[in-house]
Amino acid sequence: MDLRLFLDANVLFTAAHRPQGKAAFLFHYPQRWTLLSSEYALEECRRNLAVKFPDAVGPMRKLALQLDRAPQVFGVSPLAGLAGKDQPIFQAAVAGRCTHLLTGDLRDFGPFMNQPEQTRGLIIQTVADFLADC
Repeated sequence: MDLRLFLDANVLFTAAHRPQGKAAFLFHYPQRWTLLSSEYALEECRRNLAVKFPDAVGPMRKLALQLDRAPQVFGVSPLAGLAGKDQPIFQAAVAGRCTHLLTGDLRDFGPFMNQPEQTRGLIIQTVADFLADC
């Protein structure tokens, strides 16, 4: 199975400022999966890093070079019950034909975690859950 992992802004954020963490680990195995994100997620990550960990903006830009970009397609129907600010993340993951959407946003994505039957086949997980399943 070709694993296509969409990384939410908070996963990118964590990978950039914790280079030894689980999120950064994903970038060490490009032969095992394809990493994707969107300009929307990358911009959110850049803004948050600039405020909280400005020294991590450079490492984030290097990580971004390893990502394929999922198209930001607003024609993908929204996921009922998901907050409006998170719809572009979900829509990009679907448009990018991703198998997984990895996020740390349990508040908004939590009700949809590990329920692909509700998310058009997309498996939404934390990085830790994804790695435990591998």
